Amino acid sequence: MDTLMFLGTGDAMGTPRVYCGCSVCEEARTSGTNARLRSSVLVDSGDDFFVIDCGPDWRRQMESLGIRVMRRLLVTHGHFDHIGGLPEWADACRWTGIKGELYAPAEVIPVILRQYPWLGSHIELMPLDEGIMLDGWQIATWRVNHGKNGYSYAFRLEKEGYAWVYCPDSISLRDEETRLMREADLLVLGTSFYYEEAELSTRSVYDMTEAAVLLADVQPRRAIYTHMSHDVDLRKAYDLPGNVELARTGMRISLGR
Repeated sequence: MDTLMFLGTGDAMGTPRVYCGCSVCEEARTSGTNARLRSSVLVDSGDDFFVIDCGPDWRRQMESLGIRVMRRLLVTHGHFDHIGGLPEWADACRWTGIKGELYAPAEVIPVILRQYPWLGSHIELMPLDEGIMLDGWQIATWRVNHGKNGYSYAFRLEKEGYAWVYCPDSISLRDEETRLMREADLLVLGTSFYYEEAELSTRSVYDMTEAAVLLADVQPRRAIYTHMSHDVDLRKAYDLPGNVELARTGMRISLGR
């Protein structure tokens, strides 16, 4: 059975934040329960793997697992916390002699190449708007609202009757944006705060109270929250729906019934 591993569970800045002395950041510097690298996951089939998103902590994430070669990557959108590790991956592809495969929505590829125009020498960038198959997973993608930060994409992956969705950056989704989320076996959703007090027009990711409303609508069998800021303290017991848990770095779950 395939497994899903959380390489990183943090928001764009990660935890601890270098300037911050809050209790969560201080704990992250010591025992490390709340230490969070930028959000990314690895899907392991047993014979091979692929990764979703490649932020600036990619090298550290690969080193922690002893991984020397990564061939395949999916990218949700072109923000730095999701593509900041691409130069290091390209350099690894160069020195290991492989041609990396990067799959992203067509409109995201030019954004990536504007930032890193040399990537094409070592990585093939391929659109996945029409869907792709990787390790038996049929993967579909669609655009989702990212609030003040514009847009991102979500992925729905289906294999042998099991369906799960990865959506780390979204907020205030409309009905058409939640269609492929509905009744999934698993929804991995970004929730940067438990309750964010900032005015909605200034925000870009769900908080956990809003996510509970979304879950009641789309009704996944199970949900895991990721992309968490230093507002979230894993030592606390939050009031969450019964089918929800908070992701932890290194957490592994089975993808199948």
